Amino acid sequence: MTTNAYQIIRRPIITEKALTAKETQHTVVFEVSVDATKTQIREAVQKIFKVKVAAVRTANFHGKFRRRGQRGGYRADWKKAYVRLAAGEKMIEYAENL
Repeated sequence: MTTNAYQIIRRPIITEKALTAKETQHTVVFEVSVDATKTQIREAVQKIFKVKVAAVRTANFHGKFRRRGQRGGYRADWKKAYVRLAAGEKMIEYAENL
C-alpha cells in the first residue's frame, strides 16, 4: 500500500490532555488514517516534520450513535496516534498560539 504521508497523518489533536503529553512526555498526538500501521505513522511523521521517532502507540475509537430529531446515525470511526520523539529531538510546534 503506497500512501502519501499527508493521507496518513490527518490532523494534530490539540486538547488539554494532548498538550500535557507534549510538555511532560515529549509526545505529540495526531488523528491518523484508520488503516495506517505504526510503521507507516512513524515514517510519515519523520518525513513531514524531519524528526526521529522513538515510539508510536495507537488507539482506535468507534463512532458514537448521534441523533438529529427522529433520525439516528453513527459518526465515523477514527484512530489516534501518540508519537514519542527520540531524546534530543526538537519538539514539533503546531499549537504555539493557544
